[in-house]
Formats: sequence, structure tokens, C-alpha cells
Amino acid sequence: FVEVQNGCDHDCTFCIIPLGRGKSRSIAAGPLIERIAALVESGHREVVLTGVDVTSYGTDLPGRPSLGQLVERILHHVPSLPRLRLSSLDSVEIDDRLFEIITGEPRVMPHLHLSLQAGDDMILKRMKRRHNRADAIRIVERLKAKRPEIAIGADIIAGFPTEDEAMFANSLRLVEECDIVHGHVFPYSPRPGTPAARMPQVDPAIVKDRARRLRAACDAQKARWLDSLVGTTQRVLVELSGDKGHAENFASVRVAAHPRESSNAVVDVIITARQAHT
Repeated sequence: FVEVQNGCDHDCTFCIIPLGRGKSRSIAAGPLIERIAALVESGHREVVLTGVDVTSYGTDLPGRPSLGQLVERILHHVPSLPRLRLSSLDSVEIDDRLFEIITGEPRVMPHLHLSLQAGDDMILKRMKRRHNRADAIRIVERLKAKRPEIAIGADIIAGFPTEDEAMFANSLRLVEECDIVHGHVFPYSPRPGTPAARMPQVDPAIVKDRARRLRAACDAQKARWLDSLVGTTQRVLVELSGDKGHAENFASVRVAAHPRESSNAVVDVIITARQAHT
């Protein structure tokens, strides 16, 4: 995990991060490339670029380099890096350059985690998000049209203030409409000092139940997706333990039989069955 950015310039009504971590701050490409090259030299096979608002990378640097430019430079200057993964992205900040890299560069893993937060337009507006429901569905459709194997993850908040059952239903449907197979569901909890904490709150028992229902929907979507992988060959980075790892699409894989030298290596494996989320 290599941090490329910290802080945030946005003011989502539920989030305390801008108060706690300040404005967005990016790390220049040179030191990042040196760090990644050193990691690869020491044996790492995959690097994940992390940050609070990764897609805002570079707005505070001279020349305002984009995240897409950073990824291009990493891939060019560290040719021995087998796998590069991007962490949580703001879907509206995926520009054309980054889109082409994600969908066309095989060393960038086909797995994106999107900061969606909700699937209802009114709730998104009250969250002060910069996308609407149609935007979220559209970017996923575009990504999958260009690179069908991309697996989508997303953050979704259940029980945001003022959310009624119809609004929640829109978020629930988003799981299938965006094919969210790596869902991170959070029950809303108020952060003192944020605008959302002053909004009419949803009953905690209802919040808990909606989070449960969202998790169940994400689990069902993931199970269908994993079932669809049975019989396919996946490239898996095997962990040092030698018996498990992750495919390029971030599916968790347990390796039943393996040579000793496969530990910490990228190997082709045939998927024979699904057990729970593995």
C-alpha cells in the first residue's frame, strides 16, 4: 500500500475528514516511483495506490498532474511491477486519460472501488456528493463495455438522515444495477460538527436493518459473480502462506494444491468451486 494523497477539498455533509486531515495534499511522482521501485526490488508483486481522495491527486502540485499521468509514469518507470491496483475512486473524477488506462492497461488490475455512498438523487444531493444516480450507472456501464472483466466495489451508507424507504430502495437497487460485487456497507452515524448531524435522523433500529438488507444484497451479488467464475482460469497472486491469494479482479482464492515456489508469485489457477465468499 503506497499513499499518494491525503486530506480532502470536498465538503460532503456526513464526513469529518476535511476537518481532521485538512486540504488535499499530494506526493510528487518522483519519490513515489522510487518507493514503488524499491518495493518491487524487495519482492512485492502488487502495489495499491491509496489516499483519502485518490482521484484528486495532483491538484496541489506544480503543473497539476492527474492520477492518470501518475499511473502512466509508474508503469513506464517501474516496468518490473506486475500489478498496480487503485483504491477508492470518486467516479466523477475518472477523466478520459484515467479511463483509458483502467480499461486498456493489463498491469492495472480490473477492480475498482467507487465512492458511491447512495443510489438516490435526493440523498446524494443532501450528502453534497457531485454525482447522481445516473452518473454512477453510466460510468460502470462504460467501464464494463470496454473491459468486461472489471469487478466493481463501492461504499454505500445506509440510513442517511431524511432517508425514507423509497430512497433506500434506490440504493438497494443500485447494487444490482452497478453490479457491486465488493460492497462496503456502513450504517450512518452522526459526526459532531458535520451538517448531516443536524439533519433529521433516521431511527437507529431502522438504520441497522437497512444496513443488514444492503449487506445481504451485496452478498447475493457477490455469490452470483463468484459462481460465474467457476470453471475459468484466473491469475492469482499467491500470498506467502502459499494457500490463498487474490485474483486480478480481487476475488479471494484458496489454492488447494500448489508447488512451494508459487508463494509470492502470480500463477494461473483453475477455479473449481465457491465456498461462501471465496
